[in-house]
Amino acid sequence: MKHNLDVTKEHCPMTFVKVKVKLSKIEVGDILDVLLCEGEALENVPRSEEEQGHRILETRKDGEHFHVVIEKRV
Repeated sequence: MKHNLDVTKEHCPMTFVKVKVKLSKIEVGDILDVLLCEGEALENVPRSEEEQGHRILETRKDGEHFHVVIEKRV
C-alpha cells in the first residue's frame, strides 16, 4: 500500500520525527512518499531512514519540492 506525507512546512528535526512516526504506523513492505523541501530535510531524511533499515526507492524533484519514496523494511 502507498502512503503520502507532506512535511514541506516542517523543519528538522520535525521532518525526521514525522516521517518516523508515519513509518511506525504502516506495514512492512508499504511505501511512503514524503514531500519535502530542499536543504537539510532532503539530506537528512533519506540518510536517517536508510540507517534505520528502510530502503529509499526514489528521490525526485517536483516543482519547488522533492519526493523521497521510502519502502518500510523493518
